[in-house]
Amino acid sequence: MNTNIESTVSEIMQRNVLTVEDDWPLNRLARFFIDHQISGAPVTDSEGNLVGVVSLTDIVRYDSMPESPATEHSTHEFYLHTLERQVTQEEMTNFHMEHESPATVRDIMTPMIFEVNENASIQEAADTMIKGHIHRLFVTREKRVFGIVTALDMLKVLRNNYGASDLARQA
Repeated sequence: MNTNIESTVSEIMQRNVLTVEDDWPLNRLARFFIDHQISGAPVTDSEGNLVGVVSLTDIVRYDSMPESPATEHSTHEFYLHTLERQVTQEEMTNFHMEHESPATVRDIMTPMIFEVNENASIQEAADTMIKGHIHRLFVTREKRVFGIVTALDMLKVLRNNYGASDLARQA
């Protein structure tokens, strides 16, 4: 598929979105990330409404500082200080909760949601991701997750628009 920045988000989004529920215990969340080899996911409530996002960074932050859960006022800082590199499979298998925590996903998730409509342009999605310093953007319909656009999806658009030789010349 030939996409460009004038294309819409619906052309590049991933439609099979893995979500987690806000009442899951942290050990279940960690196992879910490991089993699916992902580093973050949208969080839904019992009715399936999007209520936040949670990542490996949130688990690490909670495990190292359990007295400071996410608050609506500090959510932007959570996005600014996320893991900057991909976690290897070996690191993920070593990633586990040492004890059974009473905390749930709701306690550690970031309640700020960055979302776009499926008809938004790729340019608009890229602007939102850059301004929010985020790696994933949710595509929603009536507060329900319909798709997801990741930084990797954006890189694919760049690759498709500027073949490898074009990108090498610009470097």
